Amino acid sequence: MLNIPQLLATELDLKPYQVQNSLELLAEGATIPFIARYRKERTGEMNEVQLRDLADRYTYLTELEERKSVILNAIAEQGKLTDELKAKLTSCLQKTELEDLYLPYRPKRRTRATIAREKGLEPLAELIKSLNVKNPLSASLPEVAAKYVSSEKAVKTPEEALKGAADILAEEVAEKADLRLYLREYFVEAGVFISRIKNDHPEGTTKFEMYRNYQVKVENIAPHNMLALCRGEAEGVLSYEIAFDEDVVLGYLASVEIKTKIQEIRDFYQAMLKDAFNRLMKVSLMGEVISEKKAYADVESIKTFEANLRELLLSAPAGMKPTLAIDPGFRTGCKVAVLDQTGKFLEYQAVFPHQAAEQRLKAAQTLKNLLEKYKIELIAIGNGTASRETDEFVLEVLQQSDRQPIKVMVNESGASIYSASKVALEEFPDLDITVRGAISIGRRLQDPLAELVKIDPKSIGVGQYQHDVDQKLLKKKLDETVESCVNYVGVDLNTASKELLTFVSGITPTVANNIVAYRNQHGAFKNRRQLLKVAKLGPKAFEQAAGFLRIRGGENPLDNTAVHPESYSVVEAIASEVCVPLNQVTQIAEKLQKTNLKKYVTDTVGEPTLRDILSELEKPGRDPRAEFKYATFKEGIKEITDLQVGMELEGMITNVANFGAFVDIGVHQDGLVHISQLADRFVDDPKKVVKVGQVVKVRVLEVNEKLKRISLSMKAVKQ
Repeated sequence: MLNIPQLLATELDLKPYQVQNSLELLAEGATIPFIARYRKERTGEMNEVQLRDLADRYTYLTELEERKSVILNAIAEQGKLTDELKAKLTSCLQKTELEDLYLPYRPKRRTRATIAREKGLEPLAELIKSLNVKNPLSASLPEVAAKYVSSEKAVKTPEEALKGAADILAEEVAEKADLRLYLREYFVEAGVFISRIKNDHPEGTTKFEMYRNYQVKVENIAPHNMLALCRGEAEGVLSYEIAFDEDVVLGYLASVEIKTKIQEIRDFYQAMLKDAFNRLMKVSLMGEVISEKKAYADVESIKTFEANLRELLLSAPAGMKPTLAIDPGFRTGCKVAVLDQTGKFLEYQAVFPHQAAEQRLKAAQTLKNLLEKYKIELIAIGNGTASRETDEFVLEVLQQSDRQPIKVMVNESGASIYSASKVALEEFPDLDITVRGAISIGRRLQDPLAELVKIDPKSIGVGQYQHDVDQKLLKKKLDETVESCVNYVGVDLNTASKELLTFVSGITPTVANNIVAYRNQHGAFKNRRQLLKVAKLGPKAFEQAAGFLRIRGGENPLDNTAVHPESYSVVEAIASEVCVPLNQVTQIAEKLQKTNLKKYVTDTVGEPTLRDILSELEKPGRDPRAEFKYATFKEGIKEITDLQVGMELEGMITNVANFGAFVDIGVHQDGLVHISQLADRFVDDPKKVVKVGQVVKVRVLEVNEKLKRISLSMKAVKQ
């Protein structure tokens, strides 16, 4: 069997000790954020990406080895496990190769070949195989086959006997691993995807228009194109297939399988090979190639989704300040919620600024009163229906007010999902669903990460074809992304919701509930050690979680840093040596800037950890997210009908795909900056140029009101 640790070290370009130590830590229950942040000495400073790649590949190879064991036992029980076959099976590195080797021995339903064997035609098949290799043909094939005619076994003629023998040989050919591998590779390298829009969809009536007469080499198809073909087929709009040269395939099979020069045997084999390919190989191999391309497209699409989600979750927070949150609406009015500087809900009002003039005046007065009463510093306006009209109304109110809070249009994707969720119902059981939506919009502005973790990432609107990709893999990767972001930023132990706490390293949903319950009963945590008093939060969970939890204004200033409690003694010793009290931790970093850190290295704390500690002490409790910025939409541009080609507008990136980026320019329909329009230079990956949440300037290239499509460009537009 495989030496998995050694193989991983080779494949991932790691040292054996890095692999061994990382696998041991994972086996002990350590999380990847914890290992990456606090076990750098043991892993050789592997980052989260390397650790996740290692964990994923280890899982794959472990599953592969388990499957090998099952297959080896199954073949051995049949008495067919030769040394050569065993060597091939044990050296496999891919599941597809393993299953190809097992195919001839896999239990089958009743096939034409098994029926032929039941009729006693296997010896005839073996005889024809020998004739193909070396034995001379002393009689014609029908004469040879005549011996196998049997009324008892329902073989009426020599031709029926030959047909049965051909079925047996065809199945053998179709199950040869080397032939299947070659043909799969041929379909990828030489095959062409061809798609057609079905006749009941006239030109210009479908979003799949570009696939009406679409052709692309299999090996070159872009992930988003592959997923579009799959969706188009699933929706009944288009059909697609892989086109290839069948003569090349049959020629290859003949060159490998036909050994004799005897024409009669050659003719028999050519007919058998054609049947083997068309009946037993083509459909299954085509399906495998399509599945492989779909799986690759899934992985690439999920990677893009991950990157977008990470940027969204790590969007700069406007800050925990008194906030007025508005969920706009025309007929049903605007739902206005007030939040304090901790995100706590204070008051709700419904206003109707888009109806009669009297109602607009009343709404303006309500807003003015709320601005003054709660000393509002932020105004969050959802970007859905009536958003631009509400934005203009709020601007009118601010022009008549002494208070001038920052006014921001907030992407409300998924807010309605949250409003109706169990999480929202538990948090606000007495509030209307629309009020919960307004609260979510406001909290997104205050701290995007803390609020967005309450929503299924698939509902946030930063993915492409998220409902078409492997859902199990998508959930796994998005959960990993959320976990990574939460632990990267750190969590305020005394204000975090149980949903946010759940993503902290080492904390389960049960423990998160218990932390909130303890906080409610005993008041704010004063130090990290108090966590050990929380039910079901033992030493192991404390080790994993403590460094990612912050306590502002607690008993120990180190509790508001990413310094792990296990390193406190080292920091205290250093502070004592340089004569700096702990409540002036920033001075420790200043005094040690030119110091040789090796003198402070211990058995458990090495230079990597010491560097991290000093970096943290320079700005204790800092938020690693970027500075807050927001887009200003152009006045008078509210609907797609207001756009004109050539206009330059400011907007915000809402989604990045493999083919470009979508930008909210304030007209209720995101515009697309195609990859070719992202920059004045060649761009091979949009993620290298733009990211979700980025404020950009664009120029309008084209507007299609019928299909609601807006084409934008960032070329020659000063950013």
